[in-house]
This record gives sequence, structure tokens and C-alpha cells, in this order.
Amino acid sequence: MEEYVGQIWHRLITGAAQREYPEAAVALDELRDAVGLLFRALGGEGGLRVETATATAHHARRSWLERIAGGGDTVELAWRDAESLRLPRRLAVFPERALNRELYLWLAALAAVSAPTDDGGQGDGDGDSNTHGDGGHWLARSQRQTRRALARYPGLAARYRRLAEALLALRPDPRALPDDEAAAERAIRAALREPRADAPPLPAARRAPQPVPLWLHPAPPLPPAAQAATEPDDAQAQERPAQGRQEGDDRSRRAERVDQPDGRDGLLAFRLESLFSWAEYAKVDRTADDAEDEDARRTANDLDIMSVARDQQPAASRLRFDLDLPSAAHDDIPLGEGLPLPEWDFKRGCLLPDHCRLQALLARDAAPRELPPRLRGQARRLRAQFESLKPTRQWFRGQPDGAEVDIDAWILRTAERARGAVPAEAGLFCDLRNAQRDLACLLLADLSLSTDSYVNDEQRVIDVIRDSLFLFAEALAATGDRFALAGFSSRRREHVRYHALKGFDERYDAAVRGRIGAIRPGYYTRMGAAIRHASAQLAAQPATQRILLLLTDGKPNDLDKYEGRYGIEDTRHAIREARERGLEPFCVTIDERARDYLPYLFGSHGYALLRDAGELPRKLPQLYWRLTR
Repeated sequence: MEEYVGQIWHRLITGAAQREYPEAAVALDELRDAVGLLFRALGGEGGLRVETATATAHHARRSWLERIAGGGDTVELAWRDAESLRLPRRLAVFPERALNRELYLWLAALAAVSAPTDDGGQGDGDGDSNTHGDGGHWLARSQRQTRRALARYPGLAARYRRLAEALLALRPDPRALPDDEAAAERAIRAALREPRADAPPLPAARRAPQPVPLWLHPAPPLPPAAQAATEPDDAQAQERPAQGRQEGDDRSRRAERVDQPDGRDGLLAFRLESLFSWAEYAKVDRTADDAEDEDARRTANDLDIMSVARDQQPAASRLRFDLDLPSAAHDDIPLGEGLPLPEWDFKRGCLLPDHCRLQALLARDAAPRELPPRLRGQARRLRAQFESLKPTRQWFRGQPDGAEVDIDAWILRTAERARGAVPAEAGLFCDLRNAQRDLACLLLADLSLSTDSYVNDEQRVIDVIRDSLFLFAEALAATGDRFALAGFSSRRREHVRYHALKGFDERYDAAVRGRIGAIRPGYYTRMGAAIRHASAQLAAQPATQRILLLLTDGKPNDLDKYEGRYGIEDTRHAIREARERGLEPFCVTIDERARDYLPYLFGSHGYALLRDAGELPRKLPQLYWRLTR
């Protein structure tokens, strides 16, 4: 009963204390595509992802209801950094849903005209000591960004006026505030009504002013990339997801890196009255339990800051592997000494020569095999369908010379002369020739460790990819098209593994099927190097149409800095290089979040997203059919 009454009280007091309008809330997921499109259309960098923002403390005055409820001390504001555009997970600032939707679009436009140094490099780094940082600088910077957006895109002026007037009606009345806070509030109100180029500094006050959701975050937390840059690489970092229950939650949470306890200070006793807050952290050893915590998400939501320490002793029930490379006696057979390849550094704006080393490999124990019995019926139907694309003998009309006279062309020419027209020179013969499909295709499959995850109760991603390669090869063998198959994975830039499954000059036979059957999950996904090597092989083929098909289940990543935007930009540059060689890159993915980055890599029509990974073996040949008919 006590718990039941407590829950009722909690709902009542938090509902009475909240300043938002839940009935008019708009979630970022509803507008993620529209916001990303607007941000890039207005000049924002295409490589930035649209992510949820982290809630930070604002240190402004709270009402007595908020203090009783223990809430209202944090706020989600928008900002951008070198990796992403951060927007609130949901907006319920205004009582009208349309205004909350317009606020998302305005923030995207404001971020598009702001430089990363305007909103990401001026804070103190933790985003908590004072959300508004240097008041004068914050106020001037926000007005400068607003003026820049309105000057560059005058059509946004009406939207901004509506949002500003609605926000002014919700902000605290300066007459009800102490004199110092009232002066700061009047300055903010004046800046909202009319942003100035020569704005005076924000008057000093004992408390920070109320947050301004129309402006970008005054002192955003450090981006994850900046924190990672200060930490040593972990050679044993893992990519395989935990085997326990996975709970999807895209909410961003603040975290801090702390030192691992030294093992000498154990937690021996605990008194309940000493528990003041979830946020307190004590550097003592605690027992590790591999059992799943049913309240893990609720506990995470209660924490203001998560304290994370490196522990070199992984939990046995969740990490069952290690990423040390196999010995040479058990690894695949290397083909050559490795190939040095460049890599694009988007921060420097140049290619780093010989930055990566790609090692071509051939499966060591790939015994020749027949097509698996479960695929034979589907393969038979695909061969019958694709045989219609096979070159056949047909009549070519309107030729300057040929085996026979083109009667239709002669009749048309005679009619033109009869009516007094002088017909243009045209071919009057027809000839029986072989129709040619002058094309070549290279299918590059992602064999990273993430393919070891399950798509259903029976199949892993690697099993689906294997079946897709089998059926794809069966279909193309029926057309007579030149094609090659390869897979790739990586472990840092010095070891990009390129698995040769079938070369352009090889015949599709039992030996090739044996290599396809021997593929297994590898390491990480350094796409740029693999695409460059595959492009060089495909560009060497004497064909009019050359298609580079990339089959993947995730975005570029690796153990080193090839993570986030760095990997995205290198992959995009490699795809651009492939197009400059006259190739046609196309991506097939089963990654549900592919819409966040694949349009930037391949263009809006350069990729296909399959919702059901199990459909990949059947859909892949059909996609090739559409690309080449």
C-alpha cells in the first residue's frame, strides 16, 4: 500500500510541476528524415548524423513544486559538433503541436548556418557547471547565429517570429524576479524580439537565466569522439552484441570516465540512510554479477551521470571470444604481401598515402562442394528467369550494311522521295548478330563480426549472406555476365582482410562454392580500403557497364579512429573515386538505421534497404535484374 500511494503521489506532483505540454509533444523520430533533409539543404554538412541530445543541468530558478517533485533541473537543448547534429528527443515546449514541429525545423536551420566553433567549443567541456557558460559570449553568439539564419534564409522570418512570440509568453515575468535576474531576463527578451549585431553582454545574476529552446546549447558536453581521443585504444575491444536481453533506447545519457578501483577497498557494509542520491559515486570494488537486471533501464534513467571504468576482466557470460588474429597455420592463405592503400582524412581534406594495408586471402580449408539442397529449387527458378538475359542472335535493322535488305527502311525512303522530300542518309540493311550484354559486376560482402548475430531462430546474418552469394552466383552464371565475388573485414588499418571468393577470370564451379561455404564472421568494417581495392579490380574489366554491389549489415567502423564521421567520410570518398572511374556503386543493406547515413554515401537512389534480412537471398538477384535489364 505504501508503494502504491507513493506512485500516485509521484504522478500527481510531477504532473503538477512540469512546465511542458505532453499532449502537444512531437518526437524527433517523427521528423528525423525531414530535419536531416532541411539541415543538409540549407548548407549543413552531409556527414553529420541526426542524434538525440543529452539532458544537462541549467541551474536556473525552479518553482517550489519543481523542488518538491525533485525535477525541472535539466533540459535538452540542441547543438552540433564534428560528428552529429544533436536535437531534443522530444519537444513539448509549446501548447500547440504545430509550434513544436516548427521548433525542430528552426533548430535544424540554425545549426546549418553555425560553425562547430560557434556552439561546440566555447563551453567548459562538462556542460554541467554552468549551462550558459560565459553569459555575454553566449548571448552575443546566439543573436549572431539567429541574424545569420534570417539573413541567409528570409523565408524563415515568419516562422521565427511565431516561435519567439510564443516563447516570450511562456517565459517568467521580469517583475516577479529579483532585480539581477530580472535584468538578465529583459536582455534575453530583447534579444528574442530583435537580435542585434552589437548585443551588450548579459547582466550578471546570482542564478542562471531560464533556458532558451530557440537557441543552440550555450555550453554543450564534449562529443564522444573528443572523449575517446583522450583515452588509450583498447586492443581487446569487442563488437559482438551481448547475448543477454537487448533493450532498444535511443536516449543519450551523460557519462564520465573514472579510474578502476585498485581492488583493496571493498564495500563491506551499507547503511540505508547513507544513500543520498543515485548520482553519488564511490571508488570501491563491487561484486560483478552476470545475471540480467530487470530494472536496468529504470536505474539508468535515474542516474544523472554514469560513471564508467575500464575493467580488463570481461564478464564470461557476455564476452565469449577474443579478437586476437589466428596463427598463420590456421588462418586463410595470404595472396601476396599486402597492398598499401590511401585513406581519406576529412579533417585535413586530403588522402593519406599508404595509410592502410589490404591483405588478399583465400580460404584455407574450402573443399569443393555442391549447392546446398535447400537452395536448389530456388536456384533452378532463378536460372530459368535469368536465362532470358543471356545473349541471343537477333536482327539489327537500319544498318549501313548487312546480310539482307531492310524492306521497311526501303519503303520509308521511297515514300519520302515520292512526296518530294530529300530523306536523310539512313541504313537500308539488316543483319543477324549476337546481342551482347557488355557488363561486369563485383559483389563485395561485409563479413564483419556483427554478421554473427541472429536474424531469426534459425539463421545468423552470415548464413543469410552465404545463401545470397550462392543464389547470386547461380543467377549470374545463367546470364553469362562477367562477375566476381569477395568479402572483407578489418582489424585496424594495418590489417584489412579481403577474401577472394571468385575472380572475373574464374569459372563458377564447385571450388568457388566451397569458398562461399567457408566464409565466417571476421572483425570490423573498414569499408573505404575494401571499396578502393574492389574498384581497381572492376575498373580493369573491359565492359561498358560496371556495377559495384556492396552487401552490408552496418556502417563503417574499426578499432581505431575509423568510427563515426571519419569512417563515413572515407567511405564516401572511396565511392566518389569509384564513380570517377566510371563504375556504378550500389549498396544493399539490412541495417534498420541505414537511412541515417546511406543517402549521404550512395545518394538517394544508390541503395536498397531490406527490412527482413531473411529476404536477402531472394531479393538480391531481383535487384541485379532491375539494375541491368
